[in-house]
Amino acid sequence: MDLWGLYLLHLTTYALLAVVLAGSDCLMAGDMCSSDDTCSPRLRTLRQCVAGNGSMKLGPGARSQCANAVSALLSSPLHGCQCKRGMKKEKNCLSIYWSLHQSIIHGLNLVESYPYETVQWDYDYVRLASITADSDVGMVPVNRCLDAAKACNVDDLCQKLRTEYVSACIKPTGKSGLCNRVKCNKALRRFFDRVPADHTHELLFCPCKDTACAERRRQTIVPSCSYESVEKPSCLTQRRFCEADYVCKSRLAQFQYDCEPSEVSASGCKQRNYGACLLAYTGLIGSPITPNYLDNATSSVAPWCSCSASGNQRQECQDFLDYFTDNICLRNALKVFGSESDQQPTAGQSNTLSPAHHNRQNSTTSPPEGILTRGYILDKKFPTQAMGNELLVGQSTLPSNSLPNAASPLGLLLPVAVSLLLFRLLDSGC
Repeated sequence: MDLWGLYLLHLTTYALLAVVLAGSDCLMAGDMCSSDDTCSPRLRTLRQCVAGNGSMKLGPGARSQCANAVSALLSSPLHGCQCKRGMKKEKNCLSIYWSLHQSIIHGLNLVESYPYETVQWDYDYVRLASITADSDVGMVPVNRCLDAAKACNVDDLCQKLRTEYVSACIKPTGKSGLCNRVKCNKALRRFFDRVPADHTHELLFCPCKDTACAERRRQTIVPSCSYESVEKPSCLTQRRFCEADYVCKSRLAQFQYDCEPSEVSASGCKQRNYGACLLAYTGLIGSPITPNYLDNATSSVAPWCSCSASGNQRQECQDFLDYFTDNICLRNALKVFGSESDQQPTAGQSNTLSPAHHNRQNSTTSPPEGILTRGYILDKKFPTQAMGNELLVGQSTLPSNSLPNAASPLGLLLPVAVSLLLFRLLDSGC
């Protein structure tokens, strides 16, 4: 095989691997890039661009070098790679991801991307059995918070990881008698990353009608250890701490995407997915900007921080805080999750529902056009797919070009790349 043939074979093989790895985890993509003579030096250049003193190291032509590195790496396996929430070496994976996906690199605007792969959980729509006694009118009042705790206790994984974080968050350390906040938050992240959403969401977002229930719900993540302090720190300070950590920075980016509000959407969410918004919200728990219920009188949520001492950055601080306190998408997601009927028919009433109750059931399974329920907005443009009696909730909506599919350009390029590779192998006599 001549040199030109070898070059084409190398180029085709690399293109094929780029196609196959697009959408894969960034650890694998990083290994591929580091072992490639063309990709590796460009990745090193880009990391210098991202570093605080990168332009000094690169010299006067820094901006041009950064632009060239970005342009080249956009056609490498690194472009489109993502990470799994809670995966082993998550921080390493995210460090590779953020090497390419910075918002601004020396004045170069890159399209924001979202670090985590799509997560799909089948959410059980069959309400957990209530332990409340039958009422005289043939209906059983449902205490969803109590049901959620009971269901977690009989699930091995949920019970185990819940016990672990509660123990870590209430155990005093040393003579101070204070808890170990680092261990507490690590255990909280482990619980919310590994336990399915049908348990975590019910524990955290179950509806309450009295202050006792609301206070128990607020105490779910043990606020006295996980985030509370004598005085509330500045929200901008907490955000800076978050952005300095790859995991927290990534969780915040995902939250800002999945819970982005929209004034023109009937749902209030730009991405039209309540389940993804709530999933992204739980991803922040155990971080420097852990959100929780503000009190036991409302369902308002926010991180433990304040904008009172933010000076001339008051508006920037308030904009950050408003993403929690004045976010129609997040507010609607919490409201819809808790708005399901808090009563169930008893065995004797199950087949003789009133017309009004029957209509409420129908509206849950077949909502009118333009009404968003739990996970998706249902209309002519975005039809959903029925999965038995369930809908998927918690599917993190990512940009359509984040993951390849059969109809995408990457999906169409794959067979072409394979054909070219085989052709070159046959032509070379290998």
